[in-house]
Amino acid sequence: MSRSATGVVDLSVVVPAYNEERRLGPTLDAVGAYLTDNEGRFGSWEIVVADDGSTDGTGGLVTARQDPRVRLVAAERNRGKGHALRIGVAATRGRRVLVTDADLAAPIEELEHLDKALVEGCAAAIGSRSVSGATIESRQHRVRELLGRAGNLLIRRVAVPGIRDTQCGFKLFDGDLARTAFAASRLDGWGIDVEVLQHFHRAGWPVAEVPVRWSHQSGSKVGALDYGRVLGELARLKARSLRPADLLATALFLLMAVALYSGRLVDPGHRYLPDSLQDQNQWEWFFAVTADSTAHLRNPFFSDLQGFPDGVNLMANTAMLGLSVPFTPVTLLLGPAVALSVCMTLGLAATAVSWYWLIVRRVVRRRAAACVGAALAAFAPPMVSHANAHPNFVILFMIPLLIDRALRLCEGTRVRRDGIVLGLMAAYQIFLGEEPLLLAAIGMALFAAAYAAARPDVARRAWRPLLRGLLIGAAVCLPVVAYPLHWQFAGPQSYRSVLHGDNAGNSPLALLAFAERSLAGNAATANRLSLNPTEQNAFYGWPLALLAFAITVRLWERALVRALAVTAAGAALLSLGPRFRIPLTDTVYPGPWALLAHRPLFESVIEGRVAMVCAPALGLLVALALDRLAAVRRVGTLYTGLLAVSLALLPIVPAPLRTEERPRVPEFIADGLWKPYVRAGESLVPVPLPDPAGAEALHWQTAAHLGFRLPGGYFNGPYGPDRIGIYGASPRYTSDLLRDVRYSGSVPAIGPNWRAQARADFAFWHAGVLVLAPQPNDGPLRETVSKLVGRPGRWTGGVWVWDLHEGR
Repeated sequence: MSRSATGVVDLSVVVPAYNEERRLGPTLDAVGAYLTDNEGRFGSWEIVVADDGSTDGTGGLVTARQDPRVRLVAAERNRGKGHALRIGVAATRGRRVLVTDADLAAPIEELEHLDKALVEGCAAAIGSRSVSGATIESRQHRVRELLGRAGNLLIRRVAVPGIRDTQCGFKLFDGDLARTAFAASRLDGWGIDVEVLQHFHRAGWPVAEVPVRWSHQSGSKVGALDYGRVLGELARLKARSLRPADLLATALFLLMAVALYSGRLVDPGHRYLPDSLQDQNQWEWFFAVTADSTAHLRNPFFSDLQGFPDGVNLMANTAMLGLSVPFTPVTLLLGPAVALSVCMTLGLAATAVSWYWLIVRRVVRRRAAACVGAALAAFAPPMVSHANAHPNFVILFMIPLLIDRALRLCEGTRVRRDGIVLGLMAAYQIFLGEEPLLLAAIGMALFAAAYAAARPDVARRAWRPLLRGLLIGAAVCLPVVAYPLHWQFAGPQSYRSVLHGDNAGNSPLALLAFAERSLAGNAATANRLSLNPTEQNAFYGWPLALLAFAITVRLWERALVRALAVTAAGAALLSLGPRFRIPLTDTVYPGPWALLAHRPLFESVIEGRVAMVCAPALGLLVALALDRLAAVRRVGTLYTGLLAVSLALLPIVPAPLRTEERPRVPEFIADGLWKPYVRAGESLVPVPLPDPAGAEALHWQTAAHLGFRLPGGYFNGPYGPDRIGIYGASPRYTSDLLRDVRYSGSVPAIGPNWRAQARADFAFWHAGVLVLAPQPNDGPLRETVSKLVGRPGRWTGGVWVWDLHEGR
């Protein structure tokens, strides 16, 4: 029956019901009596019972009443509370619509509090058990209560920001808005409450959360499994809420990551990234040893599988436990090469998605502009360079989330909650990479200082909640990471700092040049201006620098633009190192990094990496420019602006990373022929010992499922009484000798002293066998080892072998 035919009433009460014959009668009596006694306030009224296909006498109980103000609408079969509410609200005629459960857990008298919120201008008022002032007179079972809280927490995170109690069944709506929202709903189950509130949120209709009295009523229709169903419905709701542009951006980022790694993804186990130098071997080892430790419940912070017998402090290395531990099943099932390849590909795409989310949420609303900005932030030349070798510098999806949480703290709405979340996020990022977190902190500090200078009014309002939230975050984070950090800085094989040379900063020319893998790049120029192919930390190109300058000048009135420009310029200047030379001159100036170079934590940073902070700052500037261009009506201006952006970005479009066929693992290792030679407590000694310049033996070890230990290796460890950090194991006379022969090809004179030293070193390494694989200068190496051992080696399984048990 239409509203026009029956007349409009002031208040409609909708009661969803399924097999409620026992509880419904007293509820209808209580509601009817209250509304009759308060007609002076609430006016004319009706009650609509929405029967969800009950199999008892629920429907007959309603139709038996003689009051025309109490009506029944019934579904043909049971489909869920959501369907019942949808047909019930559609049948209402009220200027306002109250939804209440049949158990009347929130007494009808609480209506006056909800009505007050609508009088004050809200579109809906939610009866809440979770806000200050609410009274819970009778609690439900403890297990059900815990399930409800956990489910509600997830619901708030998934769908309805700002509403703490979405599932309380006592809600008052503006009638027309309620009928619009419920008609647009699609969920048939309990999740309709969230779907309707989400509709109000998106439409900008204000919703108030009002404290009410509430008491648990026996006979609840909500079972333990219903919480899982609600979350399933919300997952579908969330998937539907994604805009096509968001899905397209995600697919684009994934396609870009796959294209970048295409050469390795084809056959991860047999393809190698040569520009990673030896880092791919190292990272596959990290994944393999972490999976092994996790599967066998061993300490994930330490291993003696390389660097034997001293071992490796994994917490003091970039083992990236935040991902290598969760990837344990993939590593064990498919191997570390596949696990690393998949992790880096998905992680790079996830980083771009995270930047995209932040830009859409905080900077611009146009998805295309956000997509371009996020692509620049995640796939800028420095990121592509590190994509060869350093997952910890390309898998940065937590950084945008940390930035967003810090901005929430500045808003001061929920400081305690946001501080706790920030602390947990920071703790997780520590297990992903500490140096990227430090660089992000530098970038955020530069931005905060610049924005505060541009908007001191905002800074005055924000600093107190920000400081309080940071203190709360620190109080949450430190207990979580205290033991791992103690192990890192004071545990076995810990070290003080890693030395990177006198100056690892960027040349000013590197900021304007093009990286090797950029479309306009030149390998010779890029390598001349960088430490190695994995450390091309700037190389944004002069066209992008000019574009950023033009954007800054054109949009200078915006405080955000000024802050981003200062952040990019400040990071670029810091990345020059403690001192830098003016190009084409002999003039050297001190750089601002000199103030930080010898400070704790900063002393181990490769200062050229600070230029990576420029990538997201430039990405946000480009997104702002594109967003402004999209609003321009003059075709000529739009064309010129888009052409300038294209000409700045095209030269730095990345090419796929170079790959080559991987060296085969010798049959001696692959077929297990090593096993008779290595007894319990002994090690297998490659010739020369593995080090940062040659770590193929780590690949042997992972191919052998970590069945033997290795002296030497590629990791960060201590050296000398001062425990200075170095790359690789502490050198010994024999390891240095073999390394020199590898590079020089000259066999030194071997006398009794050298043989005695070799025996001492073999004993220190607990060596069971020496293994020499074919390689450059393998002839001089074989002659040298034969002289040290006192007998020639034996060719077996594709390698030369010296069994050190012989003659003992």
